[in-house]
Amino acid sequence: MRIDAHQHFWTLNRGDYGWLTPELAPIYRDFTPADLAPLLEAGGIDGTVLVQAAPTVEETRFLLSVAAETEFVRGVVGWVDFEATDAPEQIAALGEDRYLVGLRPMIQDIADPDWILREDLDPAFEAMIAGGLTFDALTLPRHLKNLLARLRRHPDLQVVIDHGSKPLIREGAKKGWAEDMAALARETGAYCKLSGLVSEAGAGWSVGQLRPYTDYLLAQFGPERVIWGSDWPVCTLVASYADWTRATAELLGDLTSEESAAVFGQNAERAYRLAKAE
Repeated sequence: MRIDAHQHFWTLNRGDYGWLTPELAPIYRDFTPADLAPLLEAGGIDGTVLVQAAPTVEETRFLLSVAAETEFVRGVVGWVDFEATDAPEQIAALGEDRYLVGLRPMIQDIADPDWILREDLDPAFEAMIAGGLTFDALTLPRHLKNLLARLRRHPDLQVVIDHGSKPLIREGAKKGWAEDMAALARETGAYCKLSGLVSEAGAGWSVGQLRPYTDYLLAQFGPERVIWGSDWPVCTLVASYADWTRATAELLGDLTSEESAAVFGQNAERAYRLAKAE
């Protein structure tokens, strides 16, 4: 089973995608299962994890409805306002849907870099643990120390770090990010997504430019805790779906068949407990 563990759908007339503006012309349109299905077939991808792209519960319900009607969607990572006094109740209610496998506050867009440390968020994280939901950490390198502090508070929380925490690939920088990612790999059971890296490299990216980062993530987390995802359609700003799948095959070319199978599907099934969405 090959799984794309990070893809999005959206319809613009929903009106809750504040970051999605006409300036992002190639992706400023609706993206639906009909757009992705032929790409999955061409790439030999059997299923996906559909991830939120708007900070609203309404979008999460929309994605759950799409999942219920789309055979290849194995699970949904949604959104809840962790600051809401009734966040635990919202999490429990949404968790009754068999397709909900995780939640993702959009930490990268929150002005307060220490937001994740707030004690009033504890009930939301505890509700996630109780509901068997996975926390998708949409972080930037500056958030990593605080993410580790949060995970020390909740060692039973299942965690996936999105997009390798967006290292500064354009600048060729690793310092700080590398040390903090190593600490997370060493001290927690977190998984790390091999996704979104072409966006951080930018136009004109190359496999050689990405390799120091992918090799480092594999060395720290091991093939048993790295998860492949496309970040489609966002990735299409700099790379087609086929471009990224080919690049990943090259970047992971030294893995054994067993290790490759883990990165391309088995780890996602484990990290998101995808059996519940079957």
